Amino acid sequence: MKTHASSLFVASLLLLFDARPSLAAPYVQCPRPLLTKNATLGVCAGAPAIPCNFNPHNPSASTDPGCKNPESATFYDTCKVLIDPVTGQASGATTDSSVVCRSITCGDGHITMADGNDSYIFGFADVTNVPEGDIVTRGNPLGPTGFPLGSANFSAPTFFAREGQSLYLTLTNSGMRERPDLFDPHTVHYHGFPNAASVFDGEPMASLSIGLGESLTYYYNNQYAGTYMWHCHVEAAEHMQMGMLGNLYILPAQDATCAAATAASGPAYCFKDAAKTQKWTGFAFSDKDGSTGYDVMMFLQESAFDPVFHHADNSYQKIPFADMNDTYTMLNGRGYPDTVNPDPIVNGNGHPSQPIPAIAMTVDGTGSRVPAKIHAGDKVLVRLSSLSTVDFYTVTVLGIPMRIVGQGAQPLRGPTGLNTSYATSSVTLGGGEAVDVILDTTGVAPGTYFLHTTNLNYLSNNDEDFGGMMTEIAVN
Repeated sequence: MKTHASSLFVASLLLLFDARPSLAAPYVQCPRPLLTKNATLGVCAGAPAIPCNFNPHNPSASTDPGCKNPESATFYDTCKVLIDPVTGQASGATTDSSVVCRSITCGDGHITMADGNDSYIFGFADVTNVPEGDIVTRGNPLGPTGFPLGSANFSAPTFFAREGQSLYLTLTNSGMRERPDLFDPHTVHYHGFPNAASVFDGEPMASLSIGLGESLTYYYNNQYAGTYMWHCHVEAAEHMQMGMLGNLYILPAQDATCAAATAASGPAYCFKDAAKTQKWTGFAFSDKDGSTGYDVMMFLQESAFDPVFHHADNSYQKIPFADMNDTYTMLNGRGYPDTVNPDPIVNGNGHPSQPIPAIAMTVDGTGSRVPAKIHAGDKVLVRLSSLSTVDFYTVTVLGIPMRIVGQGAQPLRGPTGLNTSYATSSVTLGGGEAVDVILDTTGVAPGTYFLHTTNLNYLSNNDEDFGGMMTEIAVN
């Protein structure tokens, strides 16, 4: 009787979170089709007023002609979802502007470090535009035929959403290619997220986790702008050290309305220069005095690996938790000079294992991702987080003033709205901390400036000169 009652409770809970009232499926799924780039240039139903879309649940119902047949050898060439201009990953935009949908897998794989050495990792891969029935077998679609296993990325896929948008994130456990003896379940936990329901929290003792071959869709109601981190919370010490780490950036709602505003016509917090066309021109937070206005955004995730730990995990040896010593320090999963390479870093299997550079990126007129232009006088918003499992790191920017405008996913404002942001020459973060930093290039001479850790032993990787926690900021 007890088992029967528990089953009824779980079934009732799942039905409660069904996001599609017109359907009877007892689970949460993305309720809207994904918008596409319409690579086939075919005519979509209702075009041009209605954008082309791809339906991962039922590809044949897609309005984009290139997305109807997932068995086609050219499917991933013709069915391309909209791409985020900053990350180069799927934006998750859907036919409903209030809904964002992403899909990821978890498993194992390899990345190439800045000194050329290989590192085995656990991680996540973006499969947003993969039909649901092909996620485990075809895996990450960035290669010519897909990567069914071994397609883990580091850092993990980056998510953007806007205040007021709902984010649906489907996690599929695709298993371990090189450690099939591991049957670890996995979760997604948003560190510092203020309003996640406990069932979607990802902490395994209070919420759901998924085993091999299973999927779970998380739902997040994004009400507060800020910088958040996410990671697998199952066996967290091992899984986080092995690479199951990512970021979520909630953009302030006014960013969507400020692009066309001018100082004369816009709200008090939208003093926009109409000549600037940067995608994310806007504000770090809701702000009426304009002090957190920015022109270019870049995001940096501090992280570090212990190569001995990773080798032990890959070779079935005892894992030395107590002796963990991170000697590979990285920004966005890369060590210098890979941090400034705008292209994905490809591992030995041809998989783009480190897709995001540690520089400001944007999209040019042809739709290609290119380094963003930072002009003298611009304000650069750096969303800086630490997902280190061992050490504290201090970073600085030589030659450019820094101001901390947000901390812990909250704007630095007092209860009366008093601006409590502060100028500094460096910032120190431990694992799980985040700050939002404005770099003001007013009066700064054009040139290349370095953002780097002041822990000098972390300006190289392990025993090599290459690597380390450093990147470049080019002021034009």
